[in-house]
Amino acid sequence: MIARIWQARTRPGMGKAYLSYLEQTGIKEYKATPGNKDVLVLTREIGDATEYVLITLWEDMEAVRRFAGAEPERAVYYPEDDRYFAKEECKPYVLHYEVHGSARG
Repeated sequence: MIARIWQARTRPGMGKAYLSYLEQTGIKEYKATPGNKDVLVLTREIGDATEYVLITLWEDMEAVRRFAGAEPERAVYYPEDDRYFAKEECKPYVLHYEVHGSARG
């Protein structure tokens, strides 16, 4: 199993609005992609901004490619993401880790 990790901080005051947008875009697309096992959305408030960490779990790197395309290390952004994030927050790359176990087995 592969964990794909993306992180960014919203513009001030945009944290809750971004969550709604994320549910309509990224989360919907993750769940529709064959090989997606789960998505975890972690948030924390930092001043007026909200930091997001998304951890998606995938069967294998081929499943990641079905979602992310030929360059799976590149972050996937949606048309209105720049409304929620300053340009410097839209990092071009994500991290991938092999998952070797969990509390569920």
